[in-house]
Amino acid sequence: MKRPAIEIRNLTFSIEDSTILDSVSIDIYPGEYLSIIGPNGAGKTTLLRCLMRIHRVPAGAIHVGGVPAERLGQRALAKRISYVPQSEGRRCPFTVEEFVLLGRYPFRSPFSPIRREDRNAVSEALRLTRIDHLAQRRVDTLSGGERQTAFIAAAIAQGADILLLDEPTTFLDPKHEAEIRAILKALNRTMGRTIVAVTHDINAAALESDRVVILKDGRVIFTGTPGEVMDNAVLSRAYGKQFVFIEHPVAGRRIVLPEASE
Repeated sequence: MKRPAIEIRNLTFSIEDSTILDSVSIDIYPGEYLSIIGPNGAGKTTLLRCLMRIHRVPAGAIHVGGVPAERLGQRALAKRISYVPQSEGRRCPFTVEEFVLLGRYPFRSPFSPIRREDRNAVSEALRLTRIDHLAQRRVDTLSGGERQTAFIAAAIAQGADILLLDEPTTFLDPKHEAEIRAILKALNRTMGRTIVAVTHDINAAALESDRVVILKDGRVIFTGTPGEVMDNAVLSRAYGKQFVFIEHPVAGRRIVLPEASE
């Protein structure tokens, strides 16, 4: 078996007297697509922020490529892991090309010239995400889907093998949601990038993932395949309700039917 790209052991995180993560242990393997689901307040976003050291981890251990995370400087960590946070609609006074270039920060100092490899990485990221035609548009003039794609392009330009995404398709229309999912699938299947996606979309987790982790009340209550997770014995424990399932006619995987009132 491959050595984990990220090893999380007994990770515990609290804010004041509230425990957000409670002894979380997860192995994330190179080249896999891992989805993290669970109800609101489960600690999903906090877990990603702990991996990126946005939050200091008071208890437990994180290893990246076998190296304790605390031994890695921020630039060294950024060369291994990139992070796309939730879209919050903040103003961004950069063109798309300038913004994606910011993703090259692990390889540049604030006053260093832009190198050919930086330009090439940006061009390739824009091409892969199919937004090269938006290169000279300001990020804050883009639609929500275009802006989210620009954030993913910046993460690609960063060059890390592991990509963490927090709700990458929230608030997107069906067209842009499908485009984002296709980009992530290509990064994973074609380029071998490790994808870790926090999502509220149970069906997206079932259709795109190799494995699914469920968090509830800050604890891991399930880890398994998409086929194993799509079962009321599992999902009702997480969400406190029953679901109705059907087999997807194209993917052949079990998905959740939407609620219908009588």
